[in-house]
Amino acid sequence: MFRAVQQLRKGMIAGAIFLASVSAAKQQQQQDIPDAPSAAQPPQNFPKAEPNPRPGTMPSNPPPESAPVPESQPQPRSDSAPPAPANTANTPTTNASPGASTANEQLYTLTRNVNQVLVPVMVKDTSGRLVSGLLPRDFAVYEDGKKQTLNFFTTDPFALSAAVIFDLGMPDTAVQKVIQTLPALEGAFSQFDEVSVYTYSSSVSKLTDFAAVGRRLEAALNEMKTVRGRNNGPPVTSGPMGPQGATVNGVPIDPSTPIVITPAKESHVLNDALVQATLDLSKRDRTRRKVIFIISDGREYRSNASYSDTLKLLLSHGVMVYAGAVDSAAIPVYGKLQRLHLPKLGYSDILPKYASATGGEVFTGFSREAIESTYARALGDARNQYTLGYMTRATPSSAHREIEVKVARPDLAVTAKEGYYPVGLAR
Repeated sequence: MFRAVQQLRKGMIAGAIFLASVSAAKQQQQQDIPDAPSAAQPPQNFPKAEPNPRPGTMPSNPPPESAPVPESQPQPRSDSAPPAPANTANTPTTNASPGASTANEQLYTLTRNVNQVLVPVMVKDTSGRLVSGLLPRDFAVYEDGKKQTLNFFTTDPFALSAAVIFDLGMPDTAVQKVIQTLPALEGAFSQFDEVSVYTYSSSVSKLTDFAAVGRRLEAALNEMKTVRGRNNGPPVTSGPMGPQGATVNGVPIDPSTPIVITPAKESHVLNDALVQATLDLSKRDRTRRKVIFIISDGREYRSNASYSDTLKLLLSHGVMVYAGAVDSAAIPVYGKLQRLHLPKLGYSDILPKYASATGGEVFTGFSREAIESTYARALGDARNQYTLGYMTRATPSSAHREIEVKVARPDLAVTAKEGYYPVGLAR
């Protein structure tokens, strides 16, 4: 009995010792686990323990002394939004190596050759068909007689910025014939081209600004269907509608008004129309080929701009003039006098002069079918050309620079602009 009581007492003592050891282990485990972060107080960043240095050595990076925070410094509010991070995606790092810094500067530096001259060149065979397959070595470009080194060559077609100009000063029969061909004109443009429409007779009118081929161009061409050309009959020299003014029974109301029997010559401001279209084209994207397509009989009279000033503007902005010569300008016999210029009487047909100087072409069309075929031929030739480029030493000035392009094969005909003015090189 006594032995049983003694064993029971030993068991109770052992159990008490076991419970005490378990309680001590739980307390030690709770001390090792850090507190959960509080919503009112930010978590503390405990410094990592440095490895024990060797005996007799000092630690390589001693911890810096923390500066005391002034009590007057305002603490950030917990309900305010954090500031937006700075955009450092394109910012070079300050601790980068010198080589990396130079690479970053080159990456974000844009360079442009302001003295680059581009020369569109059209090459045709004896049958008038475009010639393809030529290489840079087949061309030679001369500026003011000095051969240039080509640094650019492509045969890729260019999207067009085209200004279409209609001459409403022609006889009404010619104007109505042109109006019937407008659907063919719209179909000659591609979806990548942009077109603006102008009309002129005694003054210039702009029907629509540059826009992609679509409803706006269609609306402008539909508006053309209501216009009329010049009266086909004889000029009015007398009567109530004559130039001498109002009359009563053939007697002028104002006796001092002289009786005029010479018909007044109508104005045909072709130069002014080219000037306005060129100024608008100068604002278009440089990656496009700038073209003026004019449908006219080529007569020019009483423009504010002269031929020389208009040509200088065309060459300064790299605008090419293509023309559809209709009415009297399409007659073969009349074409022999197309460059005739009489003082104070204007030009009988000035279109070939502009086309030849700017690298364009003149297509004659007397019938409706012939006029429709000129649209696709002219715009196709303007879009599909060789484009040559070189660096010039010419500085921006008003001096004319002459260009001559030669091809190795003598049986091919080359068409290019006759020169340029370097006034727009630094733009």
